Amino acid sequence: MGTNLKELLVMDEVSISDFKNKILVIDTFNILYQFITTIRQRDGTPLKDSKGNVTSHLTGLFSRTTKLMKEGLKLAFVFDGKPPELKQKERARRVAIKKEAMKSYEIAAEKKDIEAMKKYAARTSRLTGEMIDESKELIRALGLPVIQAPSEGEAQVAYIANKGDAYAGVSEDYDSLLYGIPRLVKNLTISGRRKFGATYVNVTPKMISISKNLNKLGIDQEQLIILAILVGTDYNPGGVRGIGPKTALKLVKEYKHDFDRIFEEAKWDENLDFDWKDIYYLIKNMPVKKDYKLEFGKINKEKIYSMLVEEHDFSAERVNNAIEALMKEESKKTQKGLGDWVK
Repeated sequence: MGTNLKELLVMDEVSISDFKNKILVIDTFNILYQFITTIRQRDGTPLKDSKGNVTSHLTGLFSRTTKLMKEGLKLAFVFDGKPPELKQKERARRVAIKKEAMKSYEIAAEKKDIEAMKKYAARTSRLTGEMIDESKELIRALGLPVIQAPSEGEAQVAYIANKGDAYAGVSEDYDSLLYGIPRLVKNLTISGRRKFGATYVNVTPKMISISKNLNKLGIDQEQLIILAILVGTDYNPGGVRGIGPKTALKLVKEYKHDFDRIFEEAKWDENLDFDWKDIYYLIKNMPVKKDYKLEFGKINKEKIYSMLVEEHDFSAERVNNAIEALMKEESKKTQKGLGDWVK
């Protein structure tokens, strides 16, 4: 779910070509959920191989990653680790939603209501340990780095970008902003002509600059965290009742760094039964892996073919064409080390 800051933020429209020769680090769980939710059959069920294994995540990951690589982007993938204890309530909420969605899907299936089946099936999306392992395997076979975060992936993404080892982070959520990421790119993995309901729209990448937005809002990084807690985070879904982004911003600007007063005015204690400081200091001190490595290797064509075609029934022609086009593009370039790429 993340934090909902959309209506307060300024986003600059960009193109994929703007990131050529730049290193981008991806919040991988975020895009994998995107793939397994949207890449589905007509009745809403995920794509599967002949053995009944879900392949939606691999389809999206392979097709989108190779396309971006051909455009000259250097991609690194961060995976979530152990979720904080404070997130357990949100995880339980999501499990309950999926169970209800499954019941609704089964009712729709009995009625052969294809549209309803498709709607409810997307809400049952679940990322399993096997799917995560397969995704890591495919990414490594493409010669790209995998970084395992100790906890929240968004914090790790922000840490890498803040260290100057990546130009920007990629996610559809805004959580990385709470960790001070300098630049956040949205819509990168879904850009292009996309169907929403009965109509098609052209989805373009957008970039959020943290410094530009903090200046526009007239607040600093710590105040942004407070604002997000008021609105709602994964650790307090829904935030304080009756307080939206604009009201939260007004409170933060009025009482500045008197955070206790802000939450007193917001009537935090009347709405929630735990201390707001628990969330604030969790975000401020989220554990990250500091000895990560961004090592880009060669494409392992045989491994990709074995995994996608032989194990999961992907089209041999499609996979070969994608890999050969990518390797041809790579061969045109002079050999570059990590230090030669723009960060």
